[in-house]
Amino acid sequence: MAKQLATITLIGHDKAGVIARITQLLFQLGANIEALEEQVTRGQFSMTLQASWTLSRFDRIKIQQHVKQAARDLSMEIKIHFAATGRQRLAIFVTKETHVLEGLLAKSPASLGAQPVVVIGNRPSLEPLARKKKLPFYHVPFHDRAKAEAQVLALLEKHEADFIVLARFMKILSPNFVWRWKNKIINIHPSLLPAFPGANAYRQAYERGVKIVGVTAHFVTPNLDEGPIIAQEVLTVRSNEPLSSIVKRGQTLETRCTLRAVHTYVTKRLDVHWGRVYS
Repeated sequence: MAKQLATITLIGHDKAGVIARITQLLFQLGANIEALEEQVTRGQFSMTLQASWTLSRFDRIKIQQHVKQAARDLSMEIKIHFAATGRQRLAIFVTKETHVLEGLLAKSPASLGAQPVVVIGNRPSLEPLARKKKLPFYHVPFHDRAKAEAQVLALLEKHEADFIVLARFMKILSPNFVWRWKNKIINIHPSLLPAFPGANAYRQAYERGVKIVGVTAHFVTPNLDEGPIIAQEVLTVRSNEPLSSIVKRGQTLETRCTLRAVHTYVTKRLDVHWGRVYS
């Protein structure tokens, strides 16, 4: 049976009765709650809830009005994201490395399984690549992270993005941002996580003399490079292979692994339980 899916994210100061208030309201609005995850960190409450409606019971305007009113009553921030009925809409974050962006844009939407709708960079250097594909590009410097993230959140809303790929985006997103896009941000990291998190992963592996290196596509969480793993690719280090060669071959893997992760994300309904991805 056809149905409409929505993801609801609620953030604010922790207080009693929040989950009951929202779940009861959704029941009254004809929803079936398919998944719910909540956490409290230093008095800050966040909840991500997935709900569905049969098309005969789905009233988008009514749902938005009632859910947003409940958030106002609770003095909390709420975001309602209705799943796209066609291809999911992809936002791409970049810095200066081109290979992952080029790989994503080289694919047709049908082949990729998603429709790129916007490219956002903390540097302006990749604007020509985006414009070549007739995609809007926004340069958002991250000198003030809070201000930059507020601007990026507004751009994502404007372009109705469904999920995000960090295509070698070299800025750390705050928990405040990540909570709003939980399990909807895919990052590519140049190591076989959990080994060598953080910066200069290829160099770390090279200096440790590992014989197999690789890359990891994972969901972003507030903890750096510790998110649930979606896909991994590996390569064997050749005898006396210089670091520059490892990096070059690794970048090819980064592109391939990102494409594989996107395809998995859009074609399978991925569930995350206790830090692991299940499809």
